[in-house]
Amino acid sequence: MKKSFLIFTIIGFISCQSNTQQKDIAKANPNAITETSLIVLGTVQDGGSPHIGCKKTCCSKLFLQPELHRNVVSLGIIDPQSQKKYLLECTPDFPRQAKLLHRMASFSKAEMPDGIFLTHAHIGHYSGLMFLGKEAINANSIPVYTMPRMKQFLEANGPWSQLVNQKNIALYPLQNQTKMALSEKLSLTPLLVPHRDEFSETVGFIIEGPNKKVLFIPDIDKWEKWDEEITDLISKVDYALIDGTFYNGEEINTRNISEIPHPFIIESMQLFQHLTAAEKQKIHFIHFNHTNLALDSSSKEFISIHDNGFRVAQMNQVIKL
Repeated sequence: MKKSFLIFTIIGFISCQSNTQQKDIAKANPNAITETSLIVLGTVQDGGSPHIGCKKTCCSKLFLQPELHRNVVSLGIIDPQSQKKYLLECTPDFPRQAKLLHRMASFSKAEMPDGIFLTHAHIGHYSGLMFLGKEAINANSIPVYTMPRMKQFLEANGPWSQLVNQKNIALYPLQNQTKMALSEKLSLTPLLVPHRDEFSETVGFIIEGPNKKVLFIPDIDKWEKWDEEITDLISKVDYALIDGTFYNGEEINTRNISEIPHPFIIESMQLFQHLTAAEKQKIHFIHFNHTNLALDSSSKEFISIHDNGFRVAQMNQVIKL
């Protein structure tokens, strides 16, 4: 009887200590997330902003005075209930994004996420994995969730194969439209989308929490190429963070736009114009090219998006799930 009482006393002490530590960390960091939430850790297209070799006004000042909030597109998920944190996309800005995710998770002592989900094999979406190697943090079997072709690409090609062989990362397969449960009330479902699939397939995700659903599609060629109806999907979620790479075709005058197809924001706004005001407010454009003036909240492009009832995803934006 005394032994049983002692065991329960120790368990109660550990639980109380854990709760106290979490409250202390939250008190030290008033921005710490205490409910299952998604956080926007980046909104810019793969090449970043400022963009290499760019001589336009969109980048000239940024080379002299960089803006730290211009991270490549990524989302974090923080789940205090299961005391886990996850990253969607592993970008060239991974070190800053991992640190921010860690700071926002009041319960966590670990610097690295408990899992990383990848959409496809374009440089801005997976190249941050390099920081998990022995040249950097030399991580220990960080779970990385990928579709089948993406998994094969990482296993068969250096330097990524070294991360697998050295057990810096552990690869786990995803399947199209098959829900991956992260906890009792948190899951991700991959959705195949048409994109330039040179090395891997491309997916978006439906992120489902205790109360809210979020659609995340950072890259797609054109909405009409997809066998899913984007408006139907929007009606089934509470937020939609979708491809807003280019505001229009005029901003790209040095590249063949047919080689890098994306839905222009003006095309998407036209497609969604019939939606109700409530449905439009779900839509947050993300994954902005360095030329996209929607990155500037004072621009007429940014204002036009809001005037039409839509939203622009913002760095550090928190969505309670």
